[in-house]
Amino acid sequence: MRPPGFWQNAKERPGWQARLLQPLGWLYARATARRVARVGYRPRCPVICVGNLNVGGTGKTPVVMALTARLGGHVHVVSRGYGGRLEGPLQVDERRHNAADVGDEPLLLAAFAPTWIARDRAAGVRAAEDAGARIIVLDDGHQNPSVEKSLSLVVVDAEVGFGNGRVMPAGPLREPVKVGLARADVVISIGSAKAQAGFHEDWGSLTVPVVAAHLEVLETGMDWAGLRVLAFAGIGRPEKFFATMRDLGADVVGVQALDDHQPLSETLMKRLEAEAAGLKAQLVTTEKDAVRLPVAFRQKVLTLPVRLVIDDPSVLDVALADLV
Repeated sequence: MRPPGFWQNAKERPGWQARLLQPLGWLYARATARRVARVGYRPRCPVICVGNLNVGGTGKTPVVMALTARLGGHVHVVSRGYGGRLEGPLQVDERRHNAADVGDEPLLLAAFAPTWIARDRAAGVRAAEDAGARIIVLDDGHQNPSVEKSLSLVVVDAEVGFGNGRVMPAGPLREPVKVGLARADVVISIGSAKAQAGFHEDWGSLTVPVVAAHLEVLETGMDWAGLRVLAFAGIGRPEKFFATMRDLGADVVGVQALDDHQPLSETLMKRLEAEAAGLKAQLVTTEKDAVRLPVAFRQKVLTLPVRLVIDDPSVLDVALADLV
């Protein structure tokens, strides 16, 4: 589902749609507030929650990947396993599981650290602890009270910020900004320097420390310049991926924006393959989408890997130093 246009425009007076839906937003916010007030499981080791206030993708997965690299050994990841059929708790095994089993994000994260899925987050944390985890990164869960957090990071896409500042369905938020950030320790704002400046202009009065970061393409030796590509992506904002391909110099002759986590069926992939052939183009997608590819297409589609770069990690390092 693509977000409606009236969810954006923080500087403008909200449109009639947002005003009409505002009472439902208040009800949603109250329900979230009641839920997060519950007392959760107190883990035996530190738990770092990487969450967001917005619905949809904001860049949590690259943040989790960066944290696992920064924290070193004995770090485990616990995820709900969105999009997967298995309930857990179980440890993701790339040799036995696929995205339909455990979800695309856990399958991707399992290459970086031991990763667990669990519909019951507390059960997942206990399983990771029993397996020897000394620190746990909770993928998503800022609005889930089932586990007490040692450190809460809220991730935001700098280009869209917190939208119109209203709670869904009147806006893109799961809870009001002030309420959600009252439980946060650090905001990680991901985007270009221009996007960071716009985010600061719109939301510069935040009381929580803001750490700026951006995504960089991982150097693999691949020369994208001039390559004719048909780019497809099922992430929160596919247009970011398409723009990155153009910035790399690729000749993007076709794009296909899919829904976030959309299954990549054989039928869909055959259609994209035929379209690419007609355009004399190479299929290319994101790392998160690549783990959902049917086996027959894994050698046919190129993947663009990106990694998070934190512009000034000092604030985050201080917060992490208290835990490790």
